[in-house]
Amino acid sequence: MQNPYEILGIKEGASQEEIKAAYREQVKKYHPDKHQDNPLQDLAGEKLQEINEAYEYLSKNNGKGGYESYSGGVKNNGSRGQSPEFIEVRRMIDKGNLPGAEASLSRIKTKNAEWFFLNGMISLRKGWYDEAVNQVQTAMSMDPSNMEYRTAMNSIMASGTGYKTSAYGRGYTSNDDLCRMLQCYCCADALCDCI
Repeated sequence: MQNPYEILGIKEGASQEEIKAAYREQVKKYHPDKHQDNPLQDLAGEKLQEINEAYEYLSKNNGKGGYESYSGGVKNNGSRGQSPEFIEVRRMIDKGNLPGAEASLSRIKTKNAEWFFLNGMISLRKGWYDEAVNQVQTAMSMDPSNMEYRTAMNSIMASGTGYKTSAYGRGYTSNDDLCRMLQCYCCADALCDCI
């Protein structure tokens, strides 16, 4: 993982003014408008995102503190001492590299609360809501004081409620007689050509 000071091209302990000046300089260098219709446009976009994350980190911490807890903009809510493997998995999830995140997670032997939480986030990104709920619930039971896990669970449940409400509201499961009648009709049609 790269040091945010190195990303901005400044020394550790730089003042807020130096951080802002370096940030502006890097943004000018990698701005998407400067690289339109250029084969390096995607690379410049990634670099700009990295610059923004480093600047955000240093701004929030007023340029103080080491970079060991820097996680590339992933919201960790107090994950100092979190292993670099978990931080890298978070970065991959944020970038949408789910196969890479899954492979990295499978190599981690310690299946602690963070492992289950990240596994749940991968499932959520894949659209596997039931699996996401199970994984995040496991993480919450292992670390009940973690607000990030609780917030994620509330968000998953809120989005799931909307899904279920719209499905139930259209009568898919609330009218069992209609469902049975349609099933019988489909079976009869498949078994004989009488319909």
